[in-house]
Amino acid sequence: MTLRAALAWAAGIAALCASVAFAITIGPAQIRVGDVWAAVGDRVGLATSDLSPIRDGIVWNLRLPRTLLAAVCGAGLAVCGTVLQALLRNPLADPFVLGVSSGASTGAVLVVVLGLGGGAVSVSGGAFVGAVCSFALVLVLSHMLGGSTDRVVLCGVAAMQLFSALTSFVVLTSADAETTRGVLFWLLGSLSGVGWTEVWLCLAVLAVTLVVCLAYGRTLDAFAFGAEAAAALGVRVARTRIVLLCVTALLTAALVSAAGAIGFVGLVLPHAARALVGPGHTRLLPVTALAGAVFLVWVDTVARTVLEPQEVPVGVVTSLIGVPAFVLVLYRQRGVR
Repeated sequence: MTLRAALAWAAGIAALCASVAFAITIGPAQIRVGDVWAAVGDRVGLATSDLSPIRDGIVWNLRLPRTLLAAVCGAGLAVCGTVLQALLRNPLADPFVLGVSSGASTGAVLVVVLGLGGGAVSVSGGAFVGAVCSFALVLVLSHMLGGSTDRVVLCGVAAMQLFSALTSFVVLTSADAETTRGVLFWLLGSLSGVGWTEVWLCLAVLAVTLVVCLAYGRTLDAFAFGAEAAAALGVRVARTRIVLLCVTALLTAALVSAAGAIGFVGLVLPHAARALVGPGHTRLLPVTALAGAVFLVWVDTVARTVLEPQEVPVGVVTSLIGVPAFVLVLYRQRGVR
């Protein structure tokens, strides 16, 4: 690890810890940073807290799981974007290029609006199943059409449009006004009402995905020269693509099932991290994860407080930031074939 990467890694960890602690203090109830550490210390047995039950509940049951899930979602989406941009050799690829988000939306709508599963399947469960089905469709279509990276992207766009149309059809034909409003808010990305179950599930999937992607770090470096060059270097191209596409799609499905569709994080953050530590993926992936975590913690803080007491969907804020960044990436790539 180079000195620059080590400094970026240390700065990222410090920034993440500070961001989580300070973000929890922001809101209608006045909470101090010391209250946050006291509540956490009391729960893990490192200290005794004298906080009132209400303040302790605000920290531990409301703000902390939401903030941690924001960090996990930001890290996971950024990691997926980094892997997909390398694997597909497309600087504009992000986790939703495979249509996973649209499939998750359809699964959630089928549970909420049509009651699919008879109450045995939660909204998150329906979203996860829908996301996996969407990705399976992309794999089948791309295999039938030759399996090239360009065709994977095109099949992802086709799946995205198909599942978006299905979602709109179900909502317009079967949902009442109140249900429609709730579904649309979730589809735009929302971290409200999340609990520790979602945090631990998404964190576990993120940890597994990050380990797998780091194990393929040098292989991802080889893909920068193209699939043929990677194969000449001894990379098993087809197997590598399937493994990495599967783990990134499953991680995206888990994150979308918990927080809805949050776009542009996987597009913007990999480019920023790449400018800091270079293109080597063993250095890039951890730094990108930390950058994504810090970014989404503060985006969620803005989303829940800027129009208080009304809450803005997180996906709206990330889009407002991501669209200018998207245009900038397009501008920088204008001379690249």
